[in-house]
Amino acid sequence: MARQLSYSKYEQELRPELRQNMNIAESTEDVKKFFVYTIQKLFGRVLERKGAFTYEDIRLDPQEQSGFIISDKLLEDPDFAAVWRNSDLANIVKRIADAASNRHRHLQKNPAKTESKICQAP
Repeated sequence: MARQLSYSKYEQELRPELRQNMNIAESTEDVKKFFVYTIQKLFGRVLERKGAFTYEDIRLDPQEQSGFIISDKLLEDPDFAAVWRNSDLANIVKRIADAASNRHRHLQKNPAKTESKICQAP
């Protein structure tokens, strides 16, 4: 039986920051941006390669069943592909995508509220 690696400790470290960012997101674009930044941090910790992942390597897509899309370039990287297949990383990304997708849907349903927040003078 193949041994599966677990990166849930990194998920737990990133979760408070993700929650805070989702709470301050004022638009669906903010949600997408915060999702990507969180996943970049996660991937950087997992593979210990800073800056190896670009903004375009992963994106939030609530229309997808998984909630996200990973670039072919990243999936073809042998180091990343091995970790993706032999760990809980895909499940972690799915949980983060689910949280971001929920916030995305909420902001999409309430555009007037979002607009008033953005246009409000301090």
